[in-house]
Amino acid sequence: MLKEGSLAPEIELLDQHEKKFSLKKLSKRTVLVYFYPKADTPGCTQQSCGLRDIADQIGKTVIVGISPDKPAKLLKFDEKFSLGFTLLSDDTNAVAKKYKVWKKKSMYGREYMGIERSAFLINGKGEIVHAWYKISPKDTPLRLIESLKK
Repeated sequence: MLKEGSLAPEIELLDQHEKKFSLKKLSKRTVLVYFYPKADTPGCTQQSCGLRDIADQIGKTVIVGISPDKPAKLLKFDEKFSLGFTLLSDDTNAVAKKYKVWKKKSMYGREYMGIERSAFLINGKGEIVHAWYKISPKDTPLRLIESLKK
């Protein structure tokens, strides 16, 4: 697991508009990077819409969502719920592995690999300020607001 105070691994992925995104380009900005399993599913929708709903309360903090979905699916998700922030396609799970959120999971006795819903608050120096592994969809926006008040 990544620790608070360590440097955040670089992120270079395509966004929902198929444009290259790099975390380095956001240097000096505070960024919330959150990982979710699949766009337009109940938990992922609750988490993303919750972040959308607090966007006016977090100042210049940038929100970036990452899932294994292709850019076209991310664009539909963004448009359907008017999210208004960057969604990245990690279809090879390379970034999820760097952030230690690609995990063995189990459902109905079946084991498989998937995204462990997690969020990371990264400061302007590229350091992880908070690492929330196994975060619930409803807690993501609450934790972000609490952290920014400190």
